[in-house]
Amino acid sequence: MLMARSLFPTLPLLGLVLASCTAASTIERPGTWTANEASAIAAWPERASTDQPDAAIEKRIAAIVASMTLEQKIGQMTQPEIRYITPDEVRRYYIGSILNGGGSWPGMNKHASVADWARLSKSFAQAALSTDMKDRVPLLWGTDAVHGHNNVVGATIFPHNIGLGAAHDPDLVFRIGRATAKAVRATGIDWAFAPTLAVVQSQRWGRAYESYSSDPAEVARDGAAMVRGLQGTLTGDGDVLATAKHFVGDGGTFQGVDQGDNHASARDLAMVHGAGYYTALNAGVETVMVSYSSWTEDGAVPFGKMHGDKALVTGVLKQRLHFDGLVVSDWNAIEQVPGCTIDHCPQAINAGVDMVMVPQDWKAFIANTVADVRAGTISMARIDDAVSRILRVKFRAGLFDRPASASRYLGDAAALADRPLAQEAVRKSAVLLKNDAAALPLAPGKRVLVVGDAADSFSQQAGGWSITWQGDENTNADFTTGETLLTGIRRVYGAQNVVYSPDGAAIGQGHFDAVIAVLGEEPHAEIKGDVRYPALLSQSVRYPADRVLLDRVSGHGIPVVTVLYSGRTLYATDLMNRSDAFVAAFLPGSEAGSLADLMAARGGADFTARLSFAWPNTPCPSGGVKPDEELFARGFGLSYASTSPHTGKLAEAPALDRCP
Repeated sequence: MLMARSLFPTLPLLGLVLASCTAASTIERPGTWTANEASAIAAWPERASTDQPDAAIEKRIAAIVASMTLEQKIGQMTQPEIRYITPDEVRRYYIGSILNGGGSWPGMNKHASVADWARLSKSFAQAALSTDMKDRVPLLWGTDAVHGHNNVVGATIFPHNIGLGAAHDPDLVFRIGRATAKAVRATGIDWAFAPTLAVVQSQRWGRAYESYSSDPAEVARDGAAMVRGLQGTLTGDGDVLATAKHFVGDGGTFQGVDQGDNHASARDLAMVHGAGYYTALNAGVETVMVSYSSWTEDGAVPFGKMHGDKALVTGVLKQRLHFDGLVVSDWNAIEQVPGCTIDHCPQAINAGVDMVMVPQDWKAFIANTVADVRAGTISMARIDDAVSRILRVKFRAGLFDRPASASRYLGDAAALADRPLAQEAVRKSAVLLKNDAAALPLAPGKRVLVVGDAADSFSQQAGGWSITWQGDENTNADFTTGETLLTGIRRVYGAQNVVYSPDGAAIGQGHFDAVIAVLGEEPHAEIKGDVRYPALLSQSVRYPADRVLLDRVSGHGIPVVTVLYSGRTLYATDLMNRSDAFVAAFLPGSEAGSLADLMAARGGADFTARLSFAWPNTPCPSGGVKPDEELFARGFGLSYASTSPHTGKLAEAPALDRCP
C-alpha cells in the first residue's frame, strides 16, 4: 500500500489532473459494470476531452472499414516483429503494423547502417500499399526509442528517465523528444514506444530507471513534455507517434516484481499511477500500451491482468478519459491473461486492446481471431471499433497523404546524433550527494588517478535498452558516437595528468591530487534487472568489488570522488563513507564524458539536479515515501555553493545477508 502522504505529494498535481477533468459524472453505459468495476472507474476524475473528431476523416474511416473483409480487419490489428515476417507477408496478410524489439536490426546486423534501416522500412511500407484491398492502408512501424533511438548504432543515447526526472526540466525533455523523433524518422520508422509514465514505488524493479520520479506531478510534467517532443504536429518530417505506457500501475507492483500485482486502492491507482495519463492525453498522445501487470484493489479485490481488464482499458481509458486513439498490447502479453495463449486471446480484444503485439506467432493469432469473430466470441462491432481507431491514428499521422519515406531525414546518418543536447542533459541530471571539504570542483591541471571498470564502459553508462534489450551484450566498439567518462577526464585534465588503473593498484605509484572512482550496476532491463525480495538492495553487496576498490584507494590522504552509475536509488552509505565526494550519475548515456566538465566546473558548470526519488538509508527499503528510510529525501542535491547537512561519517545500516 502507498502511504497517505504519496496521494498528493505536491499541490501542482491537483492542478494537472483537475484542469484535465470535468466534475464527477455518471459512469458511461450504466448497468454494464459490476459494483466493484463501477466504483473503480468512478475513482478516476473524468477528463474533459478537447479532441474534436474530423468529420471528413471519420467519413473516410467508415468507408474503408465497410469495404474490408474480416481477414483484412484482423490483419490491421496484428503487430509482428521484423525477425518473423517478410514484406511479402505484410502484403498477403494485410498487416497493419510491425515492430523491432530490443536487439533486432535489419538482417540481424547490429551495425546496420541508416541506409539499411531506410531500405527495409521502404520495402515493408511498399508491401502494405500493394495489397488487393479496395482502399490500401499504410503501415505503422514501432520501436522502443526510450532514451534516444537507442536500438540503432550511431544514434545518440540520452540519459534514462530517472536522470531526466532529477533534472526537473520539462523543456529539456521536450527537446530530447524532438531529437529522438528526428533520429527515428531517419530510419524510416514512425512510432516510438515512449514515454513510460510509471510512478515507481520500489527500486527493486528492473525498469525503475524508466520512471521519471516517485512524484506523480513530475511524471505528469515530463511525460507530457516527451509526448509533445516526439509527436510535434504529427505530420512533420521529424515527428513520430508517441506511446503512453504501461497502462496502468506498472510502477507500483508489490515488492517491485516485474509484471507483478499492484495492491493500490482505486484512488491511488487513479491519482498516483494514473497522473501521467491525464497530461499525456491532453498533450495529444495517440497510442497507449497496456501493462503486463495486474491490479488487486487494496490487496483484496482482484481485477486481474491489465490486458484482460475491460473496466480499466475500456471503462477508464476509453470512456472516462475519452481516449480515441489506439490501444496496443505489450510483447506476447496476451498469454498472461487467464484462459489465453500466446496466439489466442479474445478476452484482451474484448477488454479494449485494439492492436495485438504477437511478435512470432502472428499467423496463428490471425486465424484464431477470425474464428472467434465468426463464432461470436468477439463481436464485429468491437473489431470495427479497433480498426477505426487504428485508421484514425494513421490519418492523424498523415500517412494516408504522405508516407514516412517522404521525410527529408530518411537515410540521413547526421540526424541520428545530437551530442550537445545529450551533453547538456548529462550535466543537468547528475546529483551531488556528498562534497566534504569541497573535494569538488576539481580544477583542470590536477593529477588524477581514475579507478573502476565503469570509467571506460559505454555499456555501464548507457544501461539497458541500449543497442540491445538488456544492454549487456555490447562492447565499446559498438558505440560509435559519444564519450566515456575516462575519455572526458583525459580531455579535461590532460591525458598526461591522468592515470587509469581499473583495480586501483596504482594508488601508491606516484603523486595524485585526487582519485576518481567510477562504479556501477551492470546493464539490465526488466526481469534480469529485478532485485527480488529478500535480496539486499545494496551496491556493495551486489557488487563486492566496489567496496574492495574504495578500501584500496581511500585513507591515503588523497580526496576520493566517487561517481555511481545506477538505474535506481540504492543503499550505498558504506561507499559514501569511503568517499569525500559522491555523485549519483544514474545512467547518463553515450555522453558521460560531460560529467568531467561538471566535476571541473568548466564554463561555470555546477550541479543543479535534485533527486527525483528518495535515497535509502537501508538495504531493505519497503518502497513508497517513508521518511524513516531516507538518507536523502526526494528533492535533495548539493551545488558547489551549498553546505551538506550530512558531513563526516554517515550512520551505516547493520550488516545483513538478506532482508527480514
